[in-house]
Amino acid sequence: MTKVLLPPGWPRPRGYSNGVMARGQMVFVAGMVGWDAEGVFHTDEMAGQARQALHNVVAVLEEAGARPEHIVRMTWYVTDKREYLAQNKEIGAAFRELIGSYNAAMTAVEVSALIEDRAKVEIEVTAVIPDGP
Repeated sequence: MTKVLLPPGWPRPRGYSNGVMARGQMVFVAGMVGWDAEGVFHTDEMAGQARQALHNVVAVLEEAGARPEHIVRMTWYVTDKREYLAQNKEIGAAFRELIGSYNAAMTAVEVSALIEDRAKVEIEVTAVIPDGP
Protein backbone atom coordinates (compact mmCIF):
# COMPACT_ATOMS: atom_id res chain seq x y z
CA MET A 1 0.00 0.00 0.00
CA THR A 2 1.20 3.54 -0.68
CA LYS A 3 0.30 6.85 0.85
CA VAL A 4 0.95 10.21 -0.80
CA LEU A 5 2.58 12.64 1.64
CA LEU A 6 1.09 16.13 1.53
CA PRO A 7 1.81 18.32 4.55
CA PRO A 8 -1.21 20.31 5.86
CA GLY A 9 -1.73 23.56 3.99
CA TRP A 10 0.59 22.64 1.10
CA PRO A 11 -0.92 22.77 -2.38
CA ARG A 12 -1.00 19.49 -4.30
CA PRO A 13 1.95 19.53 -6.72
CA ARG A 14 1.13 19.28 -10.39
CA GLY A 15 2.43 16.11 -12.01
CA TYR A 16 4.13 14.49 -9.00
CA SER A 17 3.98 14.01 -5.22
CA ASN A 18 6.14 15.65 -2.56
CA GLY A 19 6.65 12.24 -1.01
CA VAL A 20 5.30 8.72 -0.91
CA MET A 21 5.22 6.18 1.90
CA ALA A 22 5.09 2.50 0.93
CA ARG A 23 5.35 -0.96 2.43
CA GLY A 24 6.31 -4.07 0.45
CA GLN A 25 8.97 -5.57 -1.76
CA MET A 26 11.25 -2.92 -3.26
CA VAL A 27 12.30 -2.88 -6.91
CA PHE A 28 15.13 -0.65 -8.09
CA VAL A 29 15.32 0.12 -11.81
CA ALA A 30 18.63 1.46 -13.11
CA GLY A 31 18.71 4.50 -15.34
CA MET A 32 16.90 3.65 -18.59
CA VAL A 33 17.74 5.59 -21.75
CA GLY A 34 15.76 5.83 -24.97
CA TRP A 35 17.16 2.85 -26.84
CA ASP A 36 15.43 -0.43 -27.59
CA ALA A 37 16.21 -3.87 -26.15
CA GLU A 38 19.12 -4.23 -28.60
CA GLY A 39 20.67 -0.91 -27.57
CA VAL A 40 19.59 0.95 -30.71
CA PHE A 41 18.30 4.54 -30.66
CA HIS A 42 15.46 5.15 -33.14
CA THR A 43 15.15 8.90 -32.60
CA ASP A 44 17.13 11.90 -31.45
CA GLU A 45 14.01 13.72 -30.19
CA MET A 46 13.75 13.92 -26.42
CA ALA A 47 10.04 13.02 -26.40
CA GLY A 48 10.67 9.88 -28.44
CA GLN A 49 13.59 8.88 -26.27
CA ALA A 50 11.53 9.53 -23.12
CA ARG A 51 8.74 7.29 -24.47
CA GLN A 52 11.24 4.49 -25.14
CA ALA A 53 12.94 4.95 -21.74
CA LEU A 54 9.53 4.70 -20.02
CA HIS A 55 8.76 1.59 -22.06
CA ASN A 56 12.08 0.14 -20.86
CA VAL A 57 11.20 0.99 -17.24
CA VAL A 58 7.89 -0.85 -17.60
CA ALA A 59 9.66 -3.90 -19.07
CA VAL A 60 12.06 -4.09 -16.11
CA LEU A 61 9.19 -3.64 -13.65
CA GLU A 62 7.29 -6.49 -15.34
CA GLU A 63 10.33 -8.73 -14.90
CA ALA A 64 10.00 -8.16 -11.13
CA GLY A 65 6.24 -8.74 -11.14
CA ALA A 66 5.66 -5.02 -10.62
CA ARG A 67 3.42 -2.62 -12.50
CA PRO A 68 3.72 1.12 -13.18
CA GLU A 69 1.32 1.92 -10.31
CA HIS A 70 3.93 0.48 -7.94
CA ILE A 71 6.39 3.28 -8.77
CA VAL A 72 7.05 5.43 -5.71
CA ARG A 73 10.08 7.43 -6.89
CA MET A 74 11.24 8.52 -10.31
CA THR A 75 14.28 10.59 -11.25
CA TRP A 76 14.70 12.10 -14.70
CA TYR A 77 18.09 13.26 -16.00
CA VAL A 78 17.77 15.44 -19.09
CA THR A 79 20.51 16.99 -21.19
CA ASP A 80 18.49 20.05 -22.20
CA LYS A 81 15.91 21.63 -19.89
CA ARG A 82 14.49 23.80 -22.66
CA GLU A 83 13.99 20.85 -25.02
CA TYR A 84 12.34 18.90 -22.18
CA LEU A 85 9.95 21.79 -21.47
CA ALA A 86 9.26 22.37 -25.18
CA GLN A 87 8.31 18.69 -25.62
CA ASN A 88 6.52 18.41 -22.27
CA LYS A 89 3.13 17.80 -23.92
CA GLU A 90 4.42 14.79 -25.87
CA ILE A 91 6.42 13.52 -22.88
CA GLY A 92 3.35 13.86 -20.65
CA ALA A 93 1.22 11.93 -23.14
CA ALA A 94 3.77 9.10 -23.19
CA PHE A 95 3.92 9.13 -19.39
CA ARG A 96 0.14 8.91 -19.05
CA GLU A 97 -0.04 6.12 -21.63
CA LEU A 98 2.78 3.98 -20.21
CA ILE A 99 2.85 4.86 -16.50
CA GLY A 100 -0.58 6.37 -15.89
CA SER A 101 -0.20 7.63 -12.32
CA TYR A 102 1.29 10.88 -11.08
CA ASN A 103 1.64 9.76 -7.46
CA ALA A 104 5.39 9.08 -7.53
CA ALA A 105 7.82 11.40 -5.82
CA MET A 106 9.62 12.82 -8.86
CA THR A 107 12.77 14.78 -9.53
CA ALA A 108 14.05 16.16 -12.82
CA VAL A 109 17.64 17.33 -13.19
CA GLU A 110 19.42 18.90 -16.14
CA VAL A 111 22.85 17.34 -16.66
CA SER A 112 25.64 18.32 -19.03
CA ALA A 113 25.80 14.83 -20.58
CA LEU A 114 24.81 11.21 -20.11
CA ILE A 115 27.16 8.25 -20.48
CA GLU A 116 25.47 7.19 -23.73
CA ASP A 117 26.42 10.02 -26.10
CA ARG A 118 23.17 9.91 -28.10
CA ALA A 119 20.93 9.77 -25.00
CA LYS A 120 18.97 12.90 -24.13
CA VAL A 121 17.08 11.48 -21.14
CA GLU A 122 17.73 8.83 -18.51
CA ILE A 123 15.05 7.70 -16.05
CA GLU A 124 15.57 5.70 -12.87
CA VAL A 125 12.78 4.31 -10.74
CA THR A 126 12.06 2.80 -7.36
CA ALA A 127 8.90 0.74 -7.06
CA VAL A 128 7.30 -1.07 -4.13
CA ILE A 129 5.17 -4.16 -4.69
CA PRO A 130 2.62 -4.11 -1.83
CA ASP A 131 2.67 -6.87 0.77
CA GLY A 132 -0.21 -9.37 0.41
CA PRO A 133 -3.90 -8.42 0.38
